[in-house]
Amino acid sequence: MEILDGRKLAKEIKEELAEVVKGMKGEGSKVPHLAAVLIGEDPASQVYVRNKVKSCEQVGFESTLIRKPTDITQAEVLAIVDQLNNDPSIDGFIVQLPLPKHLNEEEITLAIDPAKDVDGFHPVNFGRMAQGLDCYLPATPAGILEIIKRYEIPTEGKEVVVVGRSNIVGMPMSILLAQKSYPGNATVTICHSRTADLKTHTLKADILVAAIGRADFITADMVKEGVIIIDVGINRVDDPTAKRGYRLKGDVDFEGVSPKSSYFTPVPGGVGQLTVVSLLMNTLKAARKEVY
Repeated sequence: MEILDGRKLAKEIKEELAEVVKGMKGEGSKVPHLAAVLIGEDPASQVYVRNKVKSCEQVGFESTLIRKPTDITQAEVLAIVDQLNNDPSIDGFIVQLPLPKHLNEEEITLAIDPAKDVDGFHPVNFGRMAQGLDCYLPATPAGILEIIKRYEIPTEGKEVVVVGRSNIVGMPMSILLAQKSYPGNATVTICHSRTADLKTHTLKADILVAAIGRADFITADMVKEGVIIIDVGINRVDDPTAKRGYRLKGDVDFEGVSPKSSYFTPVPGGVGQLTVVSLLMNTLKAARKEVY
């Protein structure tokens, strides 16, 4: 079994991006500029945004962090989005999710200019992705594609099972791996909470993408020998013996499933490492006007 090392790949890609930015500076071109809007005090969101800002610094991007309190109004958030849409110095921006419950996430997402939607969540970008057109891919699926390409994992003709149907991971992943491209040309099955006899489907998988958000949900009896595991889950599990009082676990039982696997993305240190890198790659695309 080979570990698909997200940390190693993220480091390599950041070094590549830093070289590109160095070249842009040498040519006198504008440096890519990413903005992030962080609302409230959600601990996980704060960590994610901090990592994004740090990653921008590492590759030489400019970054702007806009922090607002939990009680911000919908109108105030939409005003910030409008300002960023019309700021020529900002190439791309994100509104960090999840948002406080009183805010309308859908309305805010729709208000973002698709040309600056480097999260890849706007329906215009989703539609372009579905038709195989240039677009900003959602960060996690884009990161998974990078892992597959850089480890040269074959996908053509393979049986892929995606467990989870979110618009952020499951649905785009199923579309991308079914397209006429590499990675792609796979036969894809989407499973979810209403799937009858999930095990029947997962046992057929040559490649299993687990994005259901339940720790150790996929067990050894649910996969076949030689399966390739892409574990998207990041679940906090209480552990009094751990320094922080908890451990991060994936959706797949690593101890049980890894002996049967040919490749495996660990948690932590797997897919999550590539999500921020994908955001940077989208921002570079935006700065170069490669999509719009």
